[in-house]
Amino acid sequence: MVTAIVLIRADRGMVNPVAEALADRAEISEVYSVSGSYDLVAVIRVGSNDELAGFVTDFMSHLDGVAQTETMLAFRAYSRHDLEGMFGIGVEP
Repeated sequence: MVTAIVLIRADRGMVNPVAEALADRAEISEVYSVSGSYDLVAVIRVGSNDELAGFVTDFMSHLDGVAQTETMLAFRAYSRHDLEGMFGIGVEP
């Protein structure tokens, strides 16, 4: 499982439509509206780096209302929750 955090700047007035479009996608586990330099934070969970690259470059970069993204690849999760167990169902290692 590959996890990435994407910081998103949305065009003026487009935060809600962008968030809703992202939340409808299976690759997205969470979308947060945030304060600061970015408008949204999306957590992506996919099976491979190729899937991540395709999703970010083919879908997110062409989504109406997305002005800019910054993608961070997660190396290791430090959590009290069993994230792999929650999101890894049906995913082959």
